[in-house]
Amino acid sequence: MFAKGIQIKDNSEIELMRISALMVGDTLSEVAQYIKPGVKTKRLDMIAEDFICSHNAIPTFKGYGGFPASLCISINDVVIHGIPSDVEIKEGDIVSIDCGVTFNGWVGDSAYTFALKGLSEEATNLLKITKESLYLGAHECVVGKRIGDIGATIQDYCESFGYGVIREFCGHGVGEKMHEKPDVPNYGKRGNGIKLQEGMVIAIEPMITLGRRDIVIESDEWTCRTLDRSLAAHFEHDVAVTAKGADILSSFDKIEEAIKHNDNLELI
Repeated sequence: MFAKGIQIKDNSEIELMRISALMVGDTLSEVAQYIKPGVKTKRLDMIAEDFICSHNAIPTFKGYGGFPASLCISINDVVIHGIPSDVEIKEGDIVSIDCGVTFNGWVGDSAYTFALKGLSEEATNLLKITKESLYLGAHECVVGKRIGDIGATIQDYCESFGYGVIREFCGHGVGEKMHEKPDVPNYGKRGNGIKLQEGMVIAIEPMITLGRRDIVIESDEWTCRTLDRSLAAHFEHDVAVTAKGADILSSFDKIEEAIKHNDNLELI
């Protein structure tokens, strides 16, 4: 069902979306086992694609708008949409991995920023605060609240630490397509924007920088970097608006369990 262009999901559809969203977490937990200094990002992409396809699912990102890979892998000052390549991960890097899975016609979309051992204290704090802002924003997904309440919550929290909040990219509705209405900015004013209705499912994804919020898009027309080359972090969950409050469909549990068993990674 659609309301003002927004797809409203019933309970059975939300449960199908939960399966897809959890499969993203499964994929990222598989990838997490192989993150270490010296590994090429295209190797991680191959691992993810093989894992998704072996579970009879489709890598949503591959071919989407011409994107050439199954994962977006964004290192250090790359905010989002990094293209997997021969670039090797190094000690002390932060590595944001965004993944989409389509299963039984429904999309799951989630992202996690991994911390390599040797991370600086300021980078550690950036990851911690960005992840915390995701959950603060998700908990605003209550029937009757508005999109602006989500953005204001994320913005106020992150800017209180002096961080930059990206304006040019935002969260979005998700369902049978990866990008549906409404847009879900990570900034805004409380009480403004579309009113949240039961059955809406949105991807909330704060993209936060250690420095200024200005960005630049590279010549490949995908890679988004901070203009001042400051570090950036990105976390994302799929969240359903229900009568009982926010229902986070995706999960970081398996990802973080994998991190605990990888001596090259730190759990933030």
